[in-house]
Amino acid sequence: MPKLKTHSGAKKRFKLSKNGKVIRSHAYMTHLANGHGKTPKTKRHARGTTVTDKTNTAAIKRLLPYK
Repeated sequence: MPKLKTHSGAKKRFKLSKNGKVIRSHAYMTHLANGHGKTPKTKRHARGTTVTDKTNTAAIKRLLPYK
């Protein structure tokens, strides 16, 4: 069987944990992050990473075949 290509967008956005869970960063943090735009509470809750929902996990794992 031929090799599968890894999806370039997915490899920049997702990582797999040791147990096989898909790790992602929070949304809405790339624009207007200081000054006027987001409250400190919004920025605090969006800090760090989280696990993706189970409904999306299979689709993301197909995009990352060799992880």
